[in-house]
Amino acid sequence: MSLAIISPGKNPNAWIKVINQLNPDLKIQVYPDISDPEEVEVAFLWQHPEGLLSSFPNLKLISSMGAGVDHILRDKTISPDIPIVRIVDEKLTWSMTNYVIMAVLNFHRQITRYQADQKRKVWDMSNPEIEVKVGVMGVGALGSDVLEKLSMMDIPVFGYGFSEKEDFQFPYFSKDHLDQFLKEINVLVCLLPLTKETENILNLDLFEKCNPGTYLINVARGKHLVDEDLIIAFEKGYLSGAMLDVYREEPLPKDHPFWEEDRITMTPHIASVTNPRAAAPQLIENIERIKSNRELLNLVDRNRGY
Repeated sequence: MSLAIISPGKNPNAWIKVINQLNPDLKIQVYPDISDPEEVEVAFLWQHPEGLLSSFPNLKLISSMGAGVDHILRDKTISPDIPIVRIVDEKLTWSMTNYVIMAVLNFHRQITRYQADQKRKVWDMSNPEIEVKVGVMGVGALGSDVLEKLSMMDIPVFGYGFSEKEDFQFPYFSKDHLDQFLKEINVLVCLLPLTKETENILNLDLFEKCNPGTYLINVARGKHLVDEDLIIAFEKGYLSGAMLDVYREEPLPKDHPFWEEDRITMTPHIASVTNPRAAAPQLIENIERIKSNRELLNLVDRNRGY
């Protein structure tokens, strides 16, 4: 059996080191230097070239290198018979929650405003805090942890998702109740998976339904957000600002208007990065399970998109 690591533009050495420690007998081939494609039975990947996996005639398992799988599901050349799994890592959850809390507190304590005041040498002690009520779109492992940790800080929280939930720990609004959800909050966090239903969901129609001055935090996928609608929402007062970690094109082109927009705080897709030492054991475990025809860890439901 051979494992193909496919992560264009990313250095796979940290993954190779850990995988070799866990299973020294596993043959690893790294794209683009795949010398024996017929030996590849497991593909471990991030942002692979579309159609590439069809060159592996004996492929039995596809694993994402992270929690997201939209980069895999958009490749329509992949056989529906090949199972897809993803990484669920407590460290990913910890990092994502810390990032969102940082972004919420940035808005709550108006750090962006004080940074601007510092540059202008302005001493303004008025209104040092903004009352926040946080809504999280997408309440899976990441979103639920965000809600829990913010609630522990006595910050009112609300969840939103596309499925019905019974006995959810926090106030929750399902798919058809988006308007009610938005009226409860003034900080909107997007942690939705990227699917046909959620692509472009952060658009002008949604922003218009927000409480005036709502603050947006997008840490899910760049394609959730309609870029030009965000700027319009600022101008119309629907939103007061945004913190973005993901973008439609990464790296963000240097001529993109977000670079010059003072109401946007940007980070380069670093909110939550997969830790090879924590995640590789899941990969190795799934390789053993596929060999013995056992139930896989973190199996993706293709119909749901996650």
